[in-house]
Amino acid sequence: MSARANLKVWHDHMEKKSQSGLSDQLAEDAVFHSPVVHTPQAGKPIVMAYLSAADVVLGNESFRYVREIVDDEANMAMLEFELELDGIQVNGVDIISWNDEGKIQDFKVMVRPLKAINKVWEEMGKMLEKMKG
Repeated sequence: MSARANLKVWHDHMEKKSQSGLSDQLAEDAVFHSPVVHTPQAGKPIVMAYLSAADVVLGNESFRYVREIVDDEANMAMLEFELELDGIQVNGVDIISWNDEGKIQDFKVMVRPLKAINKVWEEMGKMLEKMKG
């Protein structure tokens, strides 16, 4: 599948927030790069946990993608997003790479400004703890 076709599947997930749909998109050896965790998080279960928590924490009614750069040759895309989280404006970028089977292989998130990073870190920590227990 092309990056554009893979990206359509991702956008469908963002619209529906289906956990099974998200799981179907992830490669078994997927890697997640958090804006606040220093080491890459490897493996489908941990990537699923981070992206599921992000769906809840960041996926509020103000979330929107505002720009996309798609590279079909490299099978990857960069998506800039914006949202408001507890009165704080969050601006960030998702960089997604897919493998030859159209599964998400690598997912990197970058967030700005510092106030937003701190808020995302706080809220994601709470959500990941809640999901564990």
